[in-house]
Amino acid sequence: MGALLWLLIPVGAGLIAAVWSSWALRHRKAGDVAELAGYARFRDAMEKEHAVPDPASDPV
Repeated sequence: MGALLWLLIPVGAGLIAAVWSSWALRHRKAGDVAELAGYARFRDAMEKEHAVPDPASDPV
């Protein structure tokens, strides 16, 4: 009986690996479109020039 319990460990690990691999290889609906749109927004934000006040000219 003890040998059967030890056999369950690799069988369970194999089942967990099969479930994980099927989850990892699933078809994603979002794809690269959402990532590319986010990158375009990031690039637009980085290209904008923001007016930063000069700290030396601030009266304290």
